[in-house]
Amino acid sequence: MKVAVIGTGYVGLVAGSCLAETGNEVVCVDIDAERIELLKQGEVPIYEPGLKELVERNITKNRLLFTTDTVEAVEKSLVVFMAVQTPMDEDGSADLRHLLEAAATVAKGINGYKVIVDKSTVPVGTAVKVKKVISELTKHKFDVVSNPEFLKEGAAVDDFMKPDRVVIGCDSPQAEAIIKDLYEPFVRTGHPMITMKVTSAELTKYAANALLATKISFINEIARLCELVDADVGEVRQGIGTDQRIGSAFLHPGMGFGGSCFPKDLRALLHTGKSNDLDLQVVGAAVEANERQKRFIPDKIRANFKDNLKGRRFAVWGLAFKANTDDIRESPALEVLDFLINAGTKVTVYDPQAMDNARRIYGDKIAYASDSYGALEGVDGLVVATEWNEFRRPDFQQMLDMMSSPVIFDGRNLYDPERMRERGFQYYGVGRK
Repeated sequence: MKVAVIGTGYVGLVAGSCLAETGNEVVCVDIDAERIELLKQGEVPIYEPGLKELVERNITKNRLLFTTDTVEAVEKSLVVFMAVQTPMDEDGSADLRHLLEAAATVAKGINGYKVIVDKSTVPVGTAVKVKKVISELTKHKFDVVSNPEFLKEGAAVDDFMKPDRVVIGCDSPQAEAIIKDLYEPFVRTGHPMITMKVTSAELTKYAANALLATKISFINEIARLCELVDADVGEVRQGIGTDQRIGSAFLHPGMGFGGSCFPKDLRALLHTGKSNDLDLQVVGAAVEANERQKRFIPDKIRANFKDNLKGRRFAVWGLAFKANTDDIRESPALEVLDFLINAGTKVTVYDPQAMDNARRIYGDKIAYASDSYGALEGVDGLVVATEWNEFRRPDFQQMLDMMSSPVIFDGRNLYDPERMRERGFQYYGVGRK
């Protein structure tokens, strides 16, 4: 099948590459000419495990092309995926400006029947707006389908190739048949393709992210309570997570959720509720709890040093909002960095993938180490902010020798509290006294 993908961010590039991997002829489009030239050479501008190899292989096979010409790409394709960014607006709503501008350009390339697929995360009613924009610019027949993505950064390729489910919001039998045919190779293990109303599909993505984020906020609040009543959140997590009605996923306490999806999507969902005179109190509570949790490690640092921080030195391990990505958008680590900088401390950071992204924000306000140990020389404390595997089993004796004072603020509970004390560290975890 001939497919166009508008947008080469996380979603568009993963979707286009995976669709090419199953034999489709895919052309990915972006208005950023420099980005397109890099992609043509097989250079992937984002870090996502397995993605670079996928791009290179399908370029070699001539199944994956890149261009800045939206019109030509649409003319040659039957299915057009819209995967442009929908950033958060000032009022918390999803900003659809880029999506609707892209839809207008897509309309100019419609030269016969097309299936337009909203792949971006969009609020209820977006498909109607996209359809209206395109209808005003073409007389050709087309259908608009909502096909939300459920990709986890750090595991996006696997999530696309082996999805738990494929959600198709559609009111056209013709479009439904085409999209099901396109996705059939990805659900051969029996996972379902679920067809529903377009509005239901649009809401499904937000509802899923809101529920997952709520689980994170819930366990973070329980972790806070654990510290006050001398309980261990790891034990509590095991006790509730083995209940099949609850499950253990997304019950890892930490520094709060971040990234490009959860914070933005929850606020967009709150805005949708408000626009319909509904106060989504549970969703709102999850957002508020998460904002408090982002201050958890700064509060621990302030208490340990009794607010005497100016001139002290700190190391921060991890900048990305989670492991296996270079994405620092809404990362809780940034909350820690801002706190330490504003407190007058000297900060040295290390992250296996996200250093360049941090430099674009912080410049020379912080120092950058070439490896994890390089950040530790003479520091008064270490903050572990991202759960990269290389941080899980470091040389603790080397750490002791390098640090001025062996204080660790472990925002990801990577280490055992008792063993850390035995090794000579002053150790603070999350929800473990």
